[in-house]
Amino acid sequence: MSYNVLIVEDSASMRSFIISSLEEIDRFQFFEVSNGFDALKLLPRVKFDLIITDINMPDINGLELANFIKKDKRYRHIPIIIVTTEQNPEIQKKGAALGTECYITKPFTPELIQRVVMEQLKMKG
Repeated sequence: MSYNVLIVEDSASMRSFIISSLEEIDRFQFFEVSNGFDALKLLPRVKFDLIITDINMPDINGLELANFIKKDKRYRHIPIIIVTTEQNPEIQKKGAALGTECYITKPFTPELIQRVVMEQLKMKG
C-alpha cells in the first residue's frame, strides 16, 4: 500500500528534508506545494492520506489551511501534522483546537518525523 502525502512548506530545503527523511520508509507518494493556496487547489485532485504543513507561509498560512480542511467533510478525516519554528503555546493550542493531530517544532530529526508519520498512518515499523 502506498500513501499520498501532501507537504505544504514555503522552504524548498525543508520540503526536501521532510521527503528525504520519509523516503526510507518507501511507501509514500509525495506532493509538494509552497503555500496554502496551492494546497487548496490540489485537495480535490488527489486522495491524500496525510498533510504536513508549516504555519508561516505566504497567502494562506498553515492554521488557515488546517481550519479549511477540518471544517470540510470531504477532507476532515485527513491527519494534519504541523511543522513550524513557532514555539508559542498559544499557537499550538490554536492548532489543536482546529483538530490538527500533531505539532512538531523545527529543527527536528528524521527519526522524529518518521515516527510521527507512522503513528498517524497507523503503520507498523
